[in-house]
Amino acid sequence: MDRRRFLATAGAAASLSLAGCAAVLPGSEGDDYDVGMTAEAFRPYEVTISVGETVVWENTSTRAHSVTAYEDQIPEDAEYFATGGYDTEAAAREAWDGNEGAISANGRFEHTFEVPGDYTYFCIPHEQAGMVGVVRVEE
Repeated sequence: MDRRRFLATAGAAASLSLAGCAAVLPGSEGDDYDVGMTAEAFRPYEVTISVGETVVWENTSTRAHSVTAYEDQIPEDAEYFATGGYDTEAAAREAWDGNEGAISANGRFEHTFEVPGDYTYFCIPHEQAGMVGVVRVEE
């Protein structure tokens, strides 16, 4: 087989093997989660929902992640949320030292938002890398 024919065949095979593998963004039709977690980012960064709706996060990477609200960056009357069920940011951070509250690959976390406002959250192990997101809850 000559070189050109080999390259053409190899290129076609590679294209076929990748067909259908394009990443689907969270929130697209067919997804069953709202926010995906890549190696060091929440995708999308921001979601907007209505009061009473639930956001579902899914770990779409191979790294362990957390979804941890910044206690001082959620509405005053809102329920605090963090993977592992912790009631405070300090408790979630402390538990992470033992790797508690982690979401493994393909794991999920969900929270229902009852108070309007902006909720800023982060991933404890990837906070320094800028893994932060926002849920905007509207009336």
